[in-house]
Amino acid sequence: MNGRNKTFGILLLSIVIFLLPVLCSNAQEKFRVMFYNAENLYDTKDNPNTNDDDLTPEGNLRWNDYRYWKKLHDISKVITSVGEGYPPAIVGLCEVENDSVLFDLTKRAALLRHKYEYIISDTRDLRGSCTALLYQRDQIKILSRRSYAPVITTDGSRTTRDILHVTGRVINGQVLDIFVCHFPSRSEGLKKTRPYRIACARLLRQKTDSLLRVRKTANIIVMGDFNDYPYDISLKDTLGAIGLEGELLQKNLYNLFYDRSLSKENKEGTYKYRGKWNYLDQLIVSGTLLRSSNRISIRENRAHIYSAEFLLENDNDKYGGLKPFRTYSGWRYLGGYSDHLPVYIDLLIKD
Repeated sequence: MNGRNKTFGILLLSIVIFLLPVLCSNAQEKFRVMFYNAENLYDTKDNPNTNDDDLTPEGNLRWNDYRYWKKLHDISKVITSVGEGYPPAIVGLCEVENDSVLFDLTKRAALLRHKYEYIISDTRDLRGSCTALLYQRDQIKILSRRSYAPVITTDGSRTTRDILHVTGRVINGQVLDIFVCHFPSRSEGLKKTRPYRIACARLLRQKTDSLLRVRKTANIIVMGDFNDYPYDISLKDTLGAIGLEGELLQKNLYNLFYDRSLSKENKEGTYKYRGKWNYLDQLIVSGTLLRSSNRISIRENRAHIYSAEFLLENDNDKYGGLKPFRTYSGWRYLGGYSDHLPVYIDLLIKD
């Protein structure tokens, strides 16, 4: 072998050795899925069909163009930061008013460079609040979208946010079903509103059961602000979302925050109420996604709370510590991000 061929051979070998880990890898390194309650991501226009008067320039919250665009850029910052250098492939949102807000968020704010598309639910909510999904087209191809309206009272006198159901195919050909939820709040009292959340959970369970009957190995992610804790009736009993202890069955739903919510030593959460952190925002998955042998699985079978310093402020109430840096406290504008913290999971996508 002459010197030139020898040099070429060494160079070729070096390239192969350098690329070998990449060529042999059978999993996508970054496929992050997040959920965020955006705390009233509304435009400044009055919708005559909904009760959004407070969120207008003349309303009690003095919601003007400056505050609106600041909010859009703040939400963009949160989403980008959660990605840690790789924007999340899928972003579930709640407390979004309409598709024009999502257009501004994805096409006119700082998220523009990440090339997100969006889907928004229908709504029968009195305030016009919707659930929504942002996604990157090079990461998932949308196959279908549906919006389910929970019936929370027998006479139809009360309405709530729709459950958004999006089905998509990820880059290895596997199908992923995503449900984005925002269950009714507790503002009128826990006892009075509990049946409303149970009704939402019942509808959600019907939809996930239907999927699992057709596809026993369905890859299901349920995300949302449930306004209930993982151990409450709506989620644990009605939806049947349980902890990860014991045998993991494909047909079951598992709440990735359930076990932590029961721990007496737990000092984290997504929402702080009267000095105590709790998990209102949760990620629930089908058992298939907890099997490492599956072509889609959850890295370390664990969900995470994103609690960057900029999302928090001192809790100057009598409780002390930190709390989410929210946009409003009552009628007072604080200029923060949200009264909730984002949650996320990392998926392992195998060839």
